[in-house]
Amino acid sequence: MNQELNYKHLYYFWVTAKEGGMSHAAERLGLAVQTVSAQVRLLEQSLGHALFKPAGRGLALTEAGQTALELAEQIFALGEQLHTAVGDAASQNRVRLVVGISDGLPKFAVRDLLGPALTEPNLRLLCHEDGFEDLLGSLALHRLDVVLSDRPAPANPNLRLYSHPLGSSPLGWYAPKAWLAQARRDFPQCLSQVPVLLPTAQSSVRLRIDQWFERQGVQPRVVGEFEDSALLATFGASGMGVIPAAERLRDDLAQGYGLKWFAPCDGVQEHFYAIGTARKVQHPLVQRLLNASVY
Repeated sequence: MNQELNYKHLYYFWVTAKEGGMSHAAERLGLAVQTVSAQVRLLEQSLGHALFKPAGRGLALTEAGQTALELAEQIFALGEQLHTAVGDAASQNRVRLVVGISDGLPKFAVRDLLGPALTEPNLRLLCHEDGFEDLLGSLALHRLDVVLSDRPAPANPNLRLYSHPLGSSPLGWYAPKAWLAQARRDFPQCLSQVPVLLPTAQSSVRLRIDQWFERQGVQPRVVGEFEDSALLATFGASGMGVIPAAERLRDDLAQGYGLKWFAPCDGVQEHFYAIGTARKVQHPLVQRLLNASVY
């Protein structure tokens, strides 16, 4: 049984099944009955099953033929959708940008980093959030135009990825109303008393925060760890604890989550990178991201 499907043979079978017999199918296709019959026979040989059976003077579908017809209907319906979708895309003249978002990257930062591309009036933006390593694999396979991350791509001669620094932001500490007064007293030693929420080790900034705690001689009272920065802020806003976040997010965290800045995290920076597959960027919107000074 040949596993490679010939779509021309499938099309002749589909027309034959829709028309109810070889003669009507041949008439619709403008071919000889013998030609249509031979094409359908080749499909049956490829699939290893008879698709038609005699029924009086005509033909009827076998069980295998009925299944093949149902799938053929889906296949050729998708073919029609392909023509329509491509035509619509071409007529709209959209500029497509497919971005991978590392799951350790703050969501507010993503919005800011993509800001220069959002001014494109014909933009079609697709964002995929995933683990850092998985995103690099998709990028290497050209499924993504760029990856935004809080760390550069590791050296790997097999992938040939290039990291472009987009800037950095100092980190600060933010508290919900329930913990704000206590957090402001005796900083940073207060962090061993008030509950603290942190990003998980998947975030590159976590190591720098842990080192900061060591330098300060503080044993933090960690009550929660979150991969998703928006989830971290949400639980902080609920009163669960204080959180570290970029200084430039003061207004966003205050207005969106009711979290107030109360102290700097001195010496700790959060870094941002755009990772691509070429040293010289070709995509115009990716180039726009690199040229902008967002951070």
